[in-house]
Amino acid sequence: MDMQDYLKRYPQEIAFGDEDAGAVFDRYHTPGFVLHSDGLPLDRERLIAHARPARKRVASIGIDVHEVLDTGGRIAARYTLTAVMRKGATVTTEIFMFGELSDDGRLRRVDQMTRTV
Repeated sequence: MDMQDYLKRYPQEIAFGDEDAGAVFDRYHTPGFVLHSDGLPLDRERLIAHARPARKRVASIGIDVHEVLDTGGRIAARYTLTAVMRKGATVTTEIFMFGELSDDGRLRRVDQMTRTV
C-alpha cells in the first residue's frame, strides 16, 4: 500500500463516498485491525460508527502529508488533517502515525498521537 495515497484517499472515501463505510474500511484494513489513538483503542466497529456521523457533519477534508516512512511492513507518517464542518467550524489536527502492514498490504495496526493546531 502506498501510504501517502492511503492518507489522502481513505478519509475522502470514508467521509464522502457512496460506498458502505464497512466496505471502504475493509479495503484498507485487515480483520482484527485496531487503531490506538491517543491511547484509546478503536476497533473496526467503533471506527465505522465514528465515520457515519462524519458523513453528515463534515463539508470537506484536506490532507497535507509532511513525511512518510515505509520500511517494508512498518510505516510512520506525520500529516495534518483539516476538516471543515457544515456549520462552518474548521478543525485542524496534526497526526503522528505508526503502523504495521499485513502481507497483502493492508493496515494491521496503527498507533497514533494527535494534537489540535
